[in-house]
Amino acid sequence: MLIARAIFWSASMFEGLKLSKPTLTQYLSAEQAAEIVGRHGVGECLSGMAAYIRQDFLRWSDFDKSARVANHSLDGVIELMPISDENTYAFKYVNGHPKNYRHNLPTVMAFGVLADAATGFPQLICELTLTTALRTAATSVVAAQVLARKNSTSMAIIGNGAQSEFQALAFHHLLGIRNFHLYDIDPGATAKLMRHLTRHGISAHPFPSIRDAVRGTDIVTTITADKTNATILVAEMIEPGMHINAVGGDCPGKTELHRDVLSVSSVFVEYEPQSRIEGDTQQMAADFPVTELWQVLAGSADGRVDNCQITVFDSVGFALEDYSALRYMRDLARRLGRIEHISLIPALVNPKDLFSFIPSDLKVSDTKGAMRQEVLHCQA
Repeated sequence: MLIARAIFWSASMFEGLKLSKPTLTQYLSAEQAAEIVGRHGVGECLSGMAAYIRQDFLRWSDFDKSARVANHSLDGVIELMPISDENTYAFKYVNGHPKNYRHNLPTVMAFGVLADAATGFPQLICELTLTTALRTAATSVVAAQVLARKNSTSMAIIGNGAQSEFQALAFHHLLGIRNFHLYDIDPGATAKLMRHLTRHGISAHPFPSIRDAVRGTDIVTTITADKTNATILVAEMIEPGMHINAVGGDCPGKTELHRDVLSVSSVFVEYEPQSRIEGDTQQMAADFPVTELWQVLAGSADGRVDNCQITVFDSVGFALEDYSALRYMRDLARRLGRIEHISLIPALVNPKDLFSFIPSDLKVSDTKGAMRQEVLHCQA
Protein backbone atom coordinates (compact mmCIF):
# COMPACT_ATOMS: atom_id res chain seq x y z
CA MET A 1 0.00 0.00 0.00
CA LEU A 2 2.77 2.44 0.96
CA ILE A 3 4.70 1.71 -2.24
CA ALA A 4 1.61 2.09 -4.42
CA ARG A 5 0.73 5.41 -2.80
CA ALA A 6 4.30 6.66 -3.08
CA ILE A 7 4.28 5.92 -6.80
CA PHE A 8 0.97 7.73 -7.20
CA TRP A 9 2.26 10.71 -5.23
CA SER A 10 5.49 10.98 -7.19
CA ALA A 11 3.62 10.69 -10.49
CA SER A 12 1.42 13.64 -9.52
CA MET A 13 4.56 15.69 -8.90
CA PHE A 14 5.51 15.52 -12.58
CA GLU A 15 2.18 16.48 -14.10
CA GLY A 16 2.62 19.33 -16.53
CA LEU A 17 6.35 18.79 -17.01
CA LYS A 18 7.56 18.74 -20.60
CA LEU A 19 9.43 15.48 -20.95
CA SER A 20 10.56 13.66 -24.04
CA LYS A 21 8.63 10.54 -24.99
CA PRO A 22 9.36 8.10 -22.12
CA THR A 23 11.46 5.07 -22.88
CA LEU A 24 10.09 2.27 -20.75
CA THR A 25 11.58 -0.96 -19.48
CA GLN A 26 9.62 -4.18 -19.77
CA TYR A 27 8.88 -5.82 -16.41
CA LEU A 28 7.78 -9.33 -15.46
CA SER A 29 6.97 -9.90 -11.80
CA ALA A 30 7.00 -13.18 -9.89
CA GLU A 31 3.21 -13.27 -9.94
CA GLN A 32 3.06 -12.61 -13.68
CA ALA A 33 5.68 -15.27 -14.38
CA ALA A 34 3.74 -17.82 -12.34
CA GLU A 35 0.53 -16.88 -14.15
CA ILE A 36 1.93 -17.28 -17.65
CA VAL A 37 3.62 -20.59 -16.75
CA GLY A 38 0.31 -21.80 -15.35
CA ARG A 39 -1.62 -20.65 -18.42
CA HIS A 40 0.86 -22.04 -20.92
CA GLY A 41 1.58 -25.24 -18.96
CA VAL A 42 4.72 -26.28 -17.11
CA GLY A 43 5.54 -28.99 -19.66
CA GLU A 44 5.18 -26.57 -22.57
CA CYS A 45 7.34 -23.98 -20.82
CA LEU A 46 10.06 -26.55 -20.11
CA SER A 47 10.00 -27.66 -23.74
CA GLY A 48 10.14 -24.10 -25.07
CA MET A 49 12.90 -23.07 -22.69
CA ALA A 50 14.95 -26.16 -23.56
CA ALA A 51 14.69 -25.21 -27.24
CA TYR A 52 15.94 -21.66 -26.53
CA ILE A 53 18.84 -23.03 -24.43
CA ARG A 54 19.87 -25.49 -27.13
CA GLN A 55 19.66 -22.74 -29.76
CA ASP A 56 21.90 -20.42 -27.76
CA PHE A 57 24.44 -23.12 -26.85
CA LEU A 58 24.83 -23.70 -30.59
CA ARG A 59 25.83 -20.00 -30.86
CA TRP A 60 28.55 -20.51 -28.24
CA SER A 61 31.25 -18.54 -30.05
CA ASP A 62 28.97 -15.48 -30.38
CA PHE A 63 29.02 -14.80 -26.64
CA ASP A 64 31.44 -12.92 -24.40
CA LYS A 65 31.61 -15.37 -21.48
CA SER A 66 32.98 -15.21 -17.95
CA ALA A 67 32.61 -17.10 -14.70
CA ARG A 68 30.16 -15.62 -12.27
CA VAL A 69 31.24 -13.13 -9.61
CA ALA A 70 30.53 -14.54 -6.15
CA ASN A 71 30.48 -13.01 -2.67
CA HIS A 72 30.49 -15.69 0.02
CA SER A 73 29.26 -15.49 3.60
CA LEU A 74 29.10 -18.04 6.38
CA ASP A 75 25.61 -19.22 5.44
CA GLY A 76 25.50 -18.68 1.70
CA VAL A 77 26.58 -16.89 -1.42
CA ILE A 78 25.35 -13.99 -3.62
CA GLU A 79 26.39 -14.05 -7.25
CA LEU A 80 26.22 -11.96 -10.40
CA MET A 81 26.17 -13.91 -13.67
CA PRO A 82 26.88 -11.78 -16.78
CA ILE A 83 27.01 -12.64 -20.49
CA SER A 84 26.56 -10.79 -23.78
CA ASP A 85 26.57 -11.08 -27.54
CA GLU A 86 26.91 -8.21 -30.00
CA ASN A 87 23.29 -7.13 -29.48
CA THR A 88 22.27 -7.97 -25.93
CA TYR A 89 23.82 -7.92 -22.47
CA ALA A 90 22.28 -10.04 -19.71
CA PHE A 91 22.94 -10.69 -16.08
CA LYS A 92 21.35 -12.55 -13.19
CA TYR A 93 21.50 -11.69 -9.51
CA VAL A 94 21.12 -14.91 -7.52
CA ASN A 95 21.75 -16.13 -4.01
CA GLY A 96 22.21 -19.57 -2.48
CA HIS A 97 21.40 -19.77 1.23
CA PRO A 98 20.55 -23.35 2.29
CA LYS A 99 19.27 -22.26 5.73
CA ASN A 100 16.75 -19.74 4.37
CA TYR A 101 13.85 -22.07 5.12
CA ARG A 102 14.32 -21.02 8.75
CA HIS A 103 13.40 -17.48 7.70
CA ASN A 104 10.51 -18.62 5.47
CA LEU A 105 12.52 -17.60 2.39
CA PRO A 106 13.50 -19.63 -0.69
CA THR A 107 17.05 -20.98 -0.63
CA VAL A 108 17.49 -19.51 -4.13
CA MET A 109 16.14 -16.07 -5.10
CA ALA A 110 16.94 -14.29 -8.33
CA PHE A 111 16.11 -11.58 -10.84
CA GLY A 112 17.61 -10.80 -14.22
CA VAL A 113 18.08 -8.07 -16.81
CA LEU A 114 18.30 -7.91 -20.59
CA ALA A 115 19.93 -4.71 -21.89
CA ASP A 116 20.69 -3.24 -25.29
CA ALA A 117 24.42 -3.74 -25.84
CA ALA A 118 24.64 -0.70 -28.15
CA THR A 119 23.24 1.80 -25.63
CA GLY A 120 23.19 0.00 -22.29
CA PHE A 121 19.46 0.68 -21.90
CA PRO A 122 17.76 -1.94 -19.69
CA GLN A 123 15.09 -3.51 -21.87
CA LEU A 124 13.72 -6.10 -19.44
CA ILE A 125 13.70 -6.76 -15.69
CA CYS A 126 12.35 -10.19 -14.87
CA GLU A 127 11.93 -12.37 -11.81
CA LEU A 128 14.26 -15.37 -12.04
CA THR A 129 13.44 -17.41 -8.94
CA LEU A 130 10.71 -19.46 -10.60
CA THR A 131 12.36 -19.04 -13.99
CA THR A 132 15.72 -20.34 -12.71
CA ALA A 133 13.99 -23.50 -11.50
CA LEU A 134 12.56 -24.00 -14.99
CA ARG A 135 15.82 -23.23 -16.80
CA THR A 136 17.88 -25.51 -14.53
CA ALA A 137 15.57 -28.44 -15.22
CA ALA A 138 15.42 -27.61 -18.93
CA THR A 139 19.23 -27.52 -19.12
CA SER A 140 19.44 -30.90 -17.35
CA VAL A 141 17.21 -32.42 -20.03
CA VAL A 142 19.13 -30.79 -22.89
CA ALA A 143 22.23 -32.53 -21.51
CA ALA A 144 20.47 -35.84 -20.81
CA GLN A 145 19.14 -36.00 -24.36
CA VAL A 146 22.72 -36.52 -25.57
CA LEU A 147 24.24 -38.19 -22.50
CA ALA A 148 21.62 -40.64 -21.14
CA ARG A 149 20.72 -43.96 -22.72
CA LYS A 150 18.00 -43.58 -25.34
CA ASN A 151 15.74 -46.16 -23.68
CA SER A 152 15.89 -44.60 -20.20
CA THR A 153 12.64 -44.90 -18.24
CA SER A 154 13.58 -44.47 -14.56
CA MET A 155 15.27 -41.77 -12.49
CA ALA A 156 16.28 -41.36 -8.87
CA ILE A 157 15.93 -37.89 -7.37
CA ILE A 158 18.18 -37.35 -4.36
CA GLY A 159 17.09 -34.15 -2.65
CA ASN A 160 13.37 -33.40 -2.84
CA GLY A 161 13.35 -29.64 -2.27
CA ALA A 162 12.26 -26.70 -4.42
CA GLN A 163 13.96 -27.87 -7.64
CA SER A 164 12.74 -31.47 -7.52
CA GLU A 165 9.30 -31.06 -9.15
CA PHE A 166 10.80 -29.16 -12.07
CA GLN A 167 13.42 -31.85 -12.66
CA ALA A 168 10.81 -34.61 -12.52
CA LEU A 169 8.40 -32.85 -14.87
CA ALA A 170 11.17 -31.95 -17.32
CA PHE A 171 12.45 -35.52 -17.54
CA HIS A 172 8.92 -36.90 -17.72
CA HIS A 173 7.68 -34.59 -20.48
CA LEU A 174 10.87 -34.25 -22.56
CA LEU A 175 12.70 -37.54 -22.02
CA GLY A 176 9.86 -39.97 -21.33
CA ILE A 177 10.89 -40.94 -17.79
CA ARG A 178 7.99 -42.83 -16.21
CA ASN A 179 9.23 -44.00 -12.81
CA PHE A 180 10.84 -41.86 -10.12
CA HIS A 181 12.69 -43.09 -7.01
CA LEU A 182 12.76 -40.44 -4.29
CA TYR A 183 14.99 -39.83 -1.28
CA ASP A 184 15.50 -36.90 1.08
CA ILE A 185 16.70 -36.68 4.66
CA ASP A 186 13.46 -34.75 5.30
CA PRO A 187 10.46 -37.09 4.85
CA GLY A 188 8.22 -34.04 4.58
CA ALA A 189 10.06 -32.91 1.44
CA THR A 190 9.57 -36.32 -0.14
CA ALA A 191 5.86 -36.32 0.79
CA LYS A 192 5.53 -32.88 -0.83
CA LEU A 193 7.16 -34.08 -4.05
CA MET A 194 5.05 -37.26 -4.07
CA ARG A 195 1.89 -35.18 -3.71
CA HIS A 196 2.75 -32.91 -6.65
CA LEU A 197 3.83 -35.76 -8.94
CA THR A 198 0.75 -37.84 -8.13
CA ARG A 199 -1.42 -34.87 -9.09
CA HIS A 200 0.32 -34.90 -12.48
CA GLY A 201 -0.24 -38.63 -12.88
CA ILE A 202 3.45 -39.51 -12.50
CA SER A 203 4.62 -42.68 -10.75
CA ALA A 204 6.91 -41.96 -7.79
CA HIS A 205 8.04 -44.04 -4.81
CA PRO A 206 9.96 -43.08 -1.64
CA PHE A 207 13.03 -45.06 -0.58
CA PRO A 208 14.69 -45.37 2.83
CA SER A 209 18.25 -44.65 1.63
CA ILE A 210 20.21 -43.19 -1.25
CA ARG A 211 21.62 -46.60 -2.09
CA ASP A 212 18.14 -48.12 -2.35
CA ALA A 213 16.82 -45.17 -4.37
CA VAL A 214 19.51 -45.27 -7.07
CA ARG A 215 19.63 -49.05 -7.48
CA GLY A 216 18.49 -50.11 -10.96
CA THR A 217 17.72 -46.62 -12.27
CA ASP A 218 18.85 -45.22 -15.62
CA ILE A 219 19.42 -41.66 -14.42
CA VAL A 220 20.36 -40.26 -11.01
CA THR A 221 19.68 -36.60 -10.27
CA THR A 222 21.32 -35.06 -7.20
CA ILE A 223 19.86 -31.72 -6.10
CA THR A 224 20.85 -31.31 -2.47
CA ALA A 225 21.25 -27.90 -0.85
CA ASP A 226 23.74 -28.27 2.00
CA LYS A 227 26.84 -26.11 1.50
CA THR A 228 29.37 -28.85 2.31
CA ASN A 229 31.82 -31.19 0.60
CA ALA A 230 29.26 -33.99 0.69
CA THR A 231 29.45 -37.47 -0.82
CA ILE A 232 25.85 -38.09 -1.80
CA LEU A 233 26.95 -40.69 -4.34
CA VAL A 234 29.89 -43.07 -3.96
CA ALA A 235 31.37 -45.31 -6.61
CA GLU A 236 29.80 -48.53 -5.25
CA MET A 237 26.33 -47.12 -5.99
CA ILE A 238 27.04 -46.49 -9.66
CA GLU A 239 25.96 -49.04 -12.27
CA PRO A 240 27.15 -49.38 -15.88
CA GLY A 241 25.23 -47.14 -18.26
CA MET A 242 23.96 -44.69 -15.64
CA HIS A 243 23.71 -41.00 -16.37
CA ILE A 244 24.29 -38.76 -13.34
CA ASN A 245 22.70 -35.34 -13.43
CA ALA A 246 24.68 -33.61 -10.66
CA VAL A 247 22.96 -30.28 -10.01
CA GLY A 248 23.52 -29.45 -6.34
CA GLY A 249 27.30 -28.93 -6.26
CA ASP A 250 27.46 -25.34 -7.44
CA CYS A 251 29.98 -23.32 -5.44
CA PRO A 252 33.46 -23.74 -3.92
CA GLY A 253 33.34 -26.19 -1.03
CA LYS A 254 29.97 -27.65 -2.09
CA THR A 255 30.03 -31.05 -3.79
CA GLU A 256 27.80 -34.13 -4.07
CA LEU A 257 29.87 -36.82 -5.79
CA HIS A 258 32.83 -38.75 -4.39
CA ARG A 259 35.84 -38.16 -6.60
CA ASP A 260 35.88 -41.88 -7.47
CA VAL A 261 32.52 -41.42 -9.20
CA LEU A 262 34.09 -38.82 -11.47
CA SER A 263 37.14 -41.01 -12.07
CA VAL A 264 35.04 -43.81 -13.60
CA SER A 265 32.80 -41.48 -15.64
CA SER A 266 32.85 -39.30 -18.73
CA VAL A 267 32.28 -35.81 -17.33
CA PHE A 268 30.49 -32.99 -19.15
CA VAL A 269 30.21 -29.38 -18.02
CA GLU A 270 28.66 -26.10 -19.12
CA TYR A 271 31.63 -23.71 -18.97
CA GLU A 272 34.90 -25.32 -17.92
CA PRO A 273 36.56 -22.32 -16.18
CA GLN A 274 33.52 -21.95 -13.90
CA SER A 275 32.88 -25.67 -13.36
CA ARG A 276 36.44 -26.34 -12.18
CA ILE A 277 35.90 -23.77 -9.43
CA GLU A 278 32.31 -24.50 -8.44
CA GLY A 279 31.30 -27.94 -9.69
CA ASP A 280 32.09 -31.43 -8.48
CA THR A 281 35.17 -31.31 -10.70
CA GLN A 282 36.71 -28.85 -8.20
CA GLN A 283 37.91 -32.04 -6.46
CA MET A 284 39.94 -33.17 -9.45
CA ALA A 285 43.33 -32.23 -10.86
CA ALA A 286 43.51 -29.35 -13.31
CA ASP A 287 44.17 -31.76 -16.19
CA PHE A 288 41.22 -34.05 -15.39
CA PRO A 289 39.37 -34.36 -18.73
CA VAL A 290 35.97 -32.71 -19.14
CA THR A 291 33.92 -31.86 -22.22
CA GLU A 292 31.78 -28.73 -22.57
CA LEU A 293 28.15 -29.45 -23.41
CA TRP A 294 28.04 -27.11 -26.41
CA GLN A 295 30.66 -29.26 -28.14
CA VAL A 296 28.43 -32.33 -27.90
CA LEU A 297 25.36 -30.42 -29.09
CA ALA A 298 27.34 -29.05 -32.04
CA GLY A 299 28.66 -32.51 -32.95
CA SER A 300 32.31 -31.58 -32.42
CA ALA A 301 32.72 -33.94 -29.44
CA ASP A 302 31.25 -37.28 -28.43
CA GLY A 303 28.54 -37.58 -25.82
CA ARG A 304 27.39 -41.05 -24.93
CA VAL A 305 29.21 -43.63 -27.06
CA ASP A 306 27.70 -46.89 -25.74
CA ASN A 307 25.14 -48.26 -23.28
CA CYS A 308 27.74 -49.19 -20.66
CA GLN A 309 29.36 -45.75 -20.44
CA ILE A 310 28.79 -43.81 -17.20
CA THR A 311 28.17 -40.14 -17.89
CA VAL A 312 28.11 -37.18 -15.48
CA PHE A 313 26.66 -33.76 -16.22
CA ASP A 314 28.40 -31.59 -13.63
CA SER A 315 25.90 -28.74 -13.75
CA VAL A 316 26.58 -25.51 -11.89
CA GLY A 317 24.31 -23.17 -13.84
CA PHE A 318 25.75 -20.81 -16.44
CA ALA A 319 24.79 -17.28 -17.48
CA LEU A 320 23.99 -18.35 -21.05
CA GLU A 321 21.09 -20.42 -19.70
CA ASP A 322 19.72 -17.34 -17.95
CA TYR A 323 20.07 -15.32 -21.16
CA SER A 324 17.99 -18.00 -22.90
CA ALA A 325 15.45 -18.11 -20.07
CA LEU A 326 15.03 -14.33 -20.07
CA ARG A 327 14.46 -14.33 -23.83
CA TYR A 328 11.92 -17.13 -23.55
CA MET A 329 9.94 -15.56 -20.70
CA ARG A 330 9.91 -12.17 -22.44
CA ASP A 331 8.65 -13.67 -25.69
CA LEU A 332 6.03 -15.81 -23.93
CA ALA A 333 4.79 -12.88 -21.84
CA ARG A 334 4.45 -10.76 -24.97
CA ARG A 335 2.46 -13.47 -26.76
CA LEU A 336 0.12 -13.80 -23.80
CA GLY A 337 -0.17 -10.03 -23.32
CA ARG A 338 1.20 -10.14 -19.77
CA ILE A 339 4.26 -7.88 -20.03
CA GLU A 340 4.26 -4.61 -18.08
CA HIS A 341 6.35 -1.47 -18.52
CA ILE A 342 8.02 0.62 -15.85
CA SER A 343 9.80 3.98 -15.91
CA LEU A 344 13.24 2.96 -14.73
CA ILE A 345 15.43 5.43 -16.64
CA PRO A 346 14.68 9.20 -16.71
CA ALA A 347 13.26 10.43 -20.01
CA LEU A 348 15.22 13.64 -20.63
CA VAL A 349 14.57 16.49 -23.04
CA ASN A 350 18.31 17.11 -23.06
CA PRO A 351 20.38 13.99 -22.22
CA LYS A 352 23.13 16.29 -20.87
CA ASP A 353 20.77 17.96 -18.42
CA LEU A 354 19.79 15.39 -15.77
CA PHE A 355 19.23 18.10 -13.14
CA SER A 356 16.19 19.42 -15.01
CA PHE A 357 14.44 16.12 -14.39
CA ILE A 358 13.84 17.35 -10.83
CA PRO A 359 10.62 19.42 -10.86
CA SER A 360 11.59 23.03 -10.14
CA ASP A 361 8.09 24.30 -9.36
CA LEU A 362 7.53 21.94 -6.41
CA LYS A 363 8.13 23.66 -3.09
CA VAL A 364 10.04 21.79 -0.44
CA SER A 365 7.32 22.52 2.12
CA ASP A 366 4.67 21.07 -0.21
CA THR A 367 6.76 17.95 -0.70
CA LYS A 368 7.17 17.40 3.02
CA GLY A 369 3.49 17.95 3.59
CA ALA A 370 2.47 15.49 0.89
CA MET A 371 4.82 12.85 2.22
CA ARG A 372 3.62 13.40 5.79
CA GLN A 373 -0.03 13.03 4.72
CA GLU A 374 0.71 9.80 2.87
CA VAL A 375 2.55 8.30 5.84
CA LEU A 376 -0.24 9.25 8.24
CA HIS A 377 -2.88 7.85 5.86
CA CYS A 378 -1.04 4.53 5.55
CA GLN A 379 -0.54 4.29 9.32
CA ALA A 380 -4.26 4.81 9.80
